[in-house]
Amino acid sequence: MKLSQFKFKLPEDKIALYPPYKDFDGERIYNRDECRLMVVHKKTGEIEHRIFKDILDYFDEGDTFIFNDTKVFPARLYGNKEKTGARIEVFLLRELNEELRLWDVLVDPARKIRIGNKLYFGEDESMVAEVIDNTTSRGRTLRFLYDGPHSEFKETLYSLGEAPLPDDVRAHRKAEKDDLENFQTIYAKNEGAVTAPTSGLHFSKQLLKRMEIKGIEQAFVTLHCGLGNFRSIDVEDLTKHKTDSEQIVVSEEACKIVNRAKEGGKKICAVGTTTLRATETAVGPGGMLKDFTGWTNKFIFPPYEFQVCNTFLVNFQMPLSTMLMLVAAFGGYDVVMNAYNEALKGDYMFGTYGDAMLIID
Repeated sequence: MKLSQFKFKLPEDKIALYPPYKDFDGERIYNRDECRLMVVHKKTGEIEHRIFKDILDYFDEGDTFIFNDTKVFPARLYGNKEKTGARIEVFLLRELNEELRLWDVLVDPARKIRIGNKLYFGEDESMVAEVIDNTTSRGRTLRFLYDGPHSEFKETLYSLGEAPLPDDVRAHRKAEKDDLENFQTIYAKNEGAVTAPTSGLHFSKQLLKRMEIKGIEQAFVTLHCGLGNFRSIDVEDLTKHKTDSEQIVVSEEACKIVNRAKEGGKKICAVGTTTLRATETAVGPGGMLKDFTGWTNKFIFPPYEFQVCNTFLVNFQMPLSTMLMLVAAFGGYDVVMNAYNEALKGDYMFGTYGDAMLIID
């Protein structure tokens, strides 16, 4: 398939800037599970329009949801360059060495930063970092100059950061104090993501409890979401596109839950594109899930035969994105693009805080 097949016009007012909320006297009351839900039957192309908390109507006892329990950290912070005082945005990607306080980061504007430069963070400029390596045109390795315990260092570093909202949100508003909480699933556990597994943002504590009461199983895998999925694709031939690697962990416990459902002929629902890529990376003989710890750069686009999950929950994705390509691979290109046309004509919202689509047989 070609890149241009995934292009469509998305009006700016269709991009959700906040999770679903109601306004009470100027105060936002967020309702994670009250976004819109489009249910797409991939065999027939039939479309239903529901509210997200109705999702359990499509599942029975023994069916299984697989969630990504990665936890987002406040990865975006701002510093000042020594001598000039130029404001530099630093985006933390991953910690490379705990003892040496080394971090892999992106900097903007990159042209102003050279090896040996120092950056100062915080109102009192008490946090200092030195650039020790240029790894890419935008990437750098920073060594933070901090003498205290590592736990204290991380706490201080994160206190300087803000929620790493995606560019389609930041283009229309600034970060706010409650963004980090809203940009986090309620079951987030294992820290390491620089963007949220957004399909999981719709689940509330009440909905998970209803799921438990109904006897629907929950399995958790970890894929630390990176920025690779948001990088633009610069080739028309999708077979030539390469994605960044992301770290994943699929535990034995998750495998037992998922494989039991598979053996019983139950629905297995991947919550989000990251979960689906994790399960397709860790698939074993007979389409059974196997425990796995490592990295994946799996890029899925049509045509593709999925082996583990037979149901898929996902947000409405942006044009030309790798996530949209994965959705089309699961639901079928024509079925998915028709559903997107329906969403564009209707009241559905797109992006990180947008509405959801459930693809079932």
